[in-house]
Amino acid sequence: MFVKSASLFLVLLLAHIMMIEGRHVPLSIWTPIAFAWQDVAVALAFGMLDLIFTSIRRPRLGWVLYALLVGYAAINVPIARILSSPMTWTMMRAARGPLRDSITHYFTVPYFGAIALILTAGILLPVVLGRLKFQHAKIAGVAALAVVAIGPYAVTQVDSAGMHRNAFGVLWPTHLGRTTSGDAGGWRISPFESAPATDLSRFRGSAAGRNVILILLESTAARYLKPYGAAEDPMPNLTRLASQSIVFDRAYAVYPESIRELFATLCSQYPQFGTSPETYAAGPAQSVTGLLHDAGYRTALFHSGRFMYLGMESVIQNHGFDTLEDAGAIGGNVNSSFGVDEPAAVERMLSWIDALPSGQRFFVTYLPVAGHHPYATPERGTFPDDSDENRYRNALEYGDQSLGALVAGLRKRKLDEKTLFVIFGDHGEAFGRHDGNFGHSLFIYDENIRVPYIVAAPGLIQDTVRSRSTASVIDTAPTILDMLGMQAPSGFQGISLLDASPRMALFFTDYSLGLLGLYDSCWKYILETDSGRAKLFNVCQDPDELHDLSGEQVERERAYRSKVQGWIAAQKGN
Repeated sequence: MFVKSASLFLVLLLAHIMMIEGRHVPLSIWTPIAFAWQDVAVALAFGMLDLIFTSIRRPRLGWVLYALLVGYAAINVPIARILSSPMTWTMMRAARGPLRDSITHYFTVPYFGAIALILTAGILLPVVLGRLKFQHAKIAGVAALAVVAIGPYAVTQVDSAGMHRNAFGVLWPTHLGRTTSGDAGGWRISPFESAPATDLSRFRGSAAGRNVILILLESTAARYLKPYGAAEDPMPNLTRLASQSIVFDRAYAVYPESIRELFATLCSQYPQFGTSPETYAAGPAQSVTGLLHDAGYRTALFHSGRFMYLGMESVIQNHGFDTLEDAGAIGGNVNSSFGVDEPAAVERMLSWIDALPSGQRFFVTYLPVAGHHPYATPERGTFPDDSDENRYRNALEYGDQSLGALVAGLRKRKLDEKTLFVIFGDHGEAFGRHDGNFGHSLFIYDENIRVPYIVAAPGLIQDTVRSRSTASVIDTAPTILDMLGMQAPSGFQGISLLDASPRMALFFTDYSLGLLGLYDSCWKYILETDSGRAKLFNVCQDPDELHDLSGEQVERERAYRSKVQGWIAAQKGN
C-alpha cells in the first residue's frame, strides 16, 4: 500500500511541477505546502482505498485505480500548461464537438511528450520504490496528515492564481464562503462619491418605431479597437459606425463566456454563481425579445455557430424568438466544428428581412463566431500570421467585413435610417498580459471583460457621442426599450444607459477559480472566493492592472468586498 501511495504522490508532484514550470510562483515559507497539499491529500485518500481493496482481497482494484489516477493526471499536464488550469467540470462541458478545432490546435509533440513523461513515471516509480525499504512509513503518514491539515490555510497566504490545485482539486466545487445578501437596490451604487454619469436623456424615445439589430461580437475586447485607443484598426467598419454613435468608454461584460452573457443581455438578469446554463430555461419569463414580440415586432436570432454549444438552447428557447437559426440552418461556404462563415449568416439575415411584409418592424439578434479561438479565417488578413494575437486581429477583421456587409445591405434597402444598432463584445480575449491569462473565461482582468459598446442610429446620431458612464451588458435590454420609448419591466436588473445616475459594473467567473469583481470610476476590484484574497487597481493610472493597491486602500477594499459578496449572495438566492 505504501509503495503505491508514495508512487502516486511523486507522480502528482511531478505533474504539478510541470504544470507550473515557467510561471511566476510567489516564494514564502507557505509555498511548498500550498502547492503540494492536494497532491498529498489525493495520495492519502488513495492509500485508504487501496487498504480497503487489500482487506477484501481485491488488490488488483488498487492497481486499476492507480492507473486511472496517473492517466488522468498525465492528461491534465498539457491542459493546465495551455489553459492555466486543469480541467474543471465547466471546462469539460466546453470540450465537446463545437470546440474540436480549438482543442486539436494544441495537439503537438510537446503536448504528447508531457503525457508520456507522466505515464512513464507512473510505471517506473512503483518498481523503483518497491525495491527500497521504508522504516518510517508511520512518521511519513503523520507528516502527510499535518500537511493536509495546514494546506488550506497555506493557500490563503500565497497568491497562486489557482495553480496550487491539482487535476483532482479543481473538481471540488468553487464556493462563495460567507456571504450576506445586501440591499437589492444598492448593488451597483458606489459606497464612495462618484462623478455624475453622462446625461443621455435626450435620446430617450428617439428611436421609437425603428427596427432593432443587436450584435454580440464574439471574443471582442475593447483594447484592440481603434475607438478605444488601439494603434491598429482591425475593425474599420465598426470604427466608421462608431463615428456616428454613442460610444461607451467603460463597458463591461457580466461573465466572460458567451452563453451567460447572452442570458444577461436578453433578460437583463445576472446569471447565478455555480450553475449551468440549463437552469436558465426555468428563469425569468420576460426578455427584451418577448416584449418586442408582444409589441408587434418580428423577432429572429441568427448564429453562425451552433446552438448545442454549452447549453445555449436553454437560454434562447421560450424567450420570444419567431425564428432561430444556427450554422445547421444557415449552411454556408466554409464549415468548421464551431460554425459557418459570416458572409453566409449575413446573407441569410438579409433574406429573412426581405421576406417580411413591407413596413414590418423587426428585432434581429446576430451572434457571429469570428474572433473565437483558434482564430481561423478562410482568407489571408492584413496582419502578419506570426502570433495568436495577430491571428486574432485577422479574425476580428474578417468578422468586421460581414458587419460592413450587413450595414450596407440595410442601406441598400433604405432600412439603415429606420434601424437602431446595439453592438458590443460578448467578452474580451487575453494573450498573457497577466501570468497564465489566455483566452477569456478564467479571469476577470480588463482584457477578459472590458468590451466595446456602441449604440448607433443612422440619421439620428450624427457624430460620436462619448459616454464616460460605467456601462454593463446587463443594461442592454432596458437601454433598447428606453431608446424605443418603451417601459422596462421591474424584474430587469439592468438600468438604461440613458439614465444619468452613476453606477458600478459587476461581474464574475466560476469557470475555474471563483472570482467576483466590480468597476467603479477608475477603481477595479477582484475578489477570489475560495481564499478571500483581493486585488484593487486604479485602471485609469494602471490600465494593465499590474499594481495591487488593496493593502494601501483598506477602507475601499472592505467596502467593495461587502458589495460583491452581497450582490452574488442575492443572485444565489433568486
